[in-house]
Amino acid sequence: MSPRFLCRLLPALMLLPCLTLAAPPVTTEYRLDNGLKVLVREDHRSPIVVAQVWYRVGASYEPLGLTGMSHALEHMMFKGTIKVPDGEFSRIVSLYGGEDNAFTTDDYTAYYQVYTADKLALALELEADRMQNVVFKPEEVAQELRVVMEERRQRTDDNPQALALERFHTLAWPTIASRQPTVGWMRDLEALTLEDLKHWYETWYAPNNATLVVVGDVDPGQVKALAERYFGSLPARTLPLVRAPRELDKPGERQMTLRLPGKVPALYVGFNVPSRHTAGPGEAEALHMLAGVLDGGFSARLETRLVREQRVAAAVSSAYDPFARGDTLFVVTAIPAPGKTLDELQQAVLAEVENLKTEAVTQPELQRVYAGLLAEDVFSRDSVREQASSMGRLESVGSSWRLLEEWPQALRAITPEAVQQAAVHWLVPAQRALLRLETADLKTEALQ
Repeated sequence: MSPRFLCRLLPALMLLPCLTLAAPPVTTEYRLDNGLKVLVREDHRSPIVVAQVWYRVGASYEPLGLTGMSHALEHMMFKGTIKVPDGEFSRIVSLYGGEDNAFTTDDYTAYYQVYTADKLALALELEADRMQNVVFKPEEVAQELRVVMEERRQRTDDNPQALALERFHTLAWPTIASRQPTVGWMRDLEALTLEDLKHWYETWYAPNNATLVVVGDVDPGQVKALAERYFGSLPARTLPLVRAPRELDKPGERQMTLRLPGKVPALYVGFNVPSRHTAGPGEAEALHMLAGVLDGGFSARLETRLVREQRVAAAVSSAYDPFARGDTLFVVTAIPAPGKTLDELQQAVLAEVENLKTEAVTQPELQRVYAGLLAEDVFSRDSVREQASSMGRLESVGSSWRLLEEWPQALRAITPEAVQQAAVHWLVPAQRALLRLETADLKTEALQ
C-alpha cells in the first residue's frame, strides 16, 4: 500500500488529539578532530548497515563555464586509487555481498554502500581511501567525460520533457546557480579538463566538508572506533566561503514557449519562493502544506478539479522543496487532457492558483495533507537507506538531522490562514515563470 493511497485513508486519524509519531530511534552524533561529522542511528530490526558519505558540494557551487564538474567527479570517484585500482571498488563491494552507488544534486554529492552489518569496516575503509586518494589518469578522465556527455544526450537532449524542464529552470532562476543543470551544459563538458576535476576534488573533498552517516544493526561505540581508525588521520582543508543562493526579489513575470519534437505537450509554472533556510518563521511550513493542498492525494484540489471535474488535465502535480540550500521554487506541472489545448490548461491552472487566495483552505484539507505526510514519514523509517538519506540530506544543506523529529509538529501547527497568506504573498505574477512545451514536427516545419 503506497503512502499516496494511505493519505486517502488516514485523515480521520487527524481528529485524534493524541496522534504522535513513535519514539525516535537512538541517534548518536559527534565530530572527529579533523572536522568530519558522524551520525550513527541504531536500527536492529535486521542485520543490515548502510554507510553514506555526503559532501557539501553540487551543481549550485559551480562557476560559469565549469558546469557539470561535481557530477563528472562523482564518476571519477569509482575510477580507482593507488590502493584500489580502476574497476575494483564496485567489484570488491559485490564480492562481499554489498551494493554501492552515488548521486549528485544542486547542493550535495553522496556515496553509499549497503552490506550485512559485519562488513561496516570494509565500507569505511573504502570511503576513507577515496576521500583523498583518487588517481586522475588522462585516459580515464577523457573516457568518463565522454560517458557523461552521452548521459546528457540520452537523458536530456533527446528527451523533450527533460529538455523542457532544464530550460524552465534557466527561466525560473534568473541569477542563481540553481539554474545550471547538474549534468552540466554540453559545451562546458566538452571543455572540462583533468586539471579542472582534480582541482574541484582537492577543494571540496575533505573530512571537514563531509558527513558520514551510518544506519543499521550497529553499536555506536564500534562505529566511532572505526571512524577514528579510517578517517581520523585525513587532514582537514581550508574551504571556500559559500553562501546560500538568493534570488532577486520579485524578478518579474517570465514566459517561454518551447517547440520540440514529441507527442506530449506540457505546462510548467514556477514561483520563486524561499526555502526553510531563507524564509521567515513558518513560511516554509505554510508553503509545504500549500503544495499538499494542491497535490496531496486523490482528493487534492488539482486532481479533483482539473483532472476529474473539468477534464482539462491528463496529469497535474505540484512540488516544493523546503530543504533546499537557498531560495527554491514552488512548481505546478501539467499535461493537457486529450482534446484540450495548452491555452485551456494554462487558464485552468492559473485560475486554481488564484483560487488559493480567495477560497479559504479548510481545516479538513490540512488534516488530509498532514496525514499523508505522516504516512510518508512512517514508511520512510522502514528503510535504513531512506533513514540515512534523510539525515544526510538535511546535514548537507545546513540543517540538522534533528529536524526530522521537529518538522511534523511544525507542520501540524500551521493554520489555514497561514497557508492562504503564503499563497497571497508568494504565488503572484512578479514571482512567476511559465514555460509552454509545444509539440512539433521540426522536419516538416523546416520544409514549409
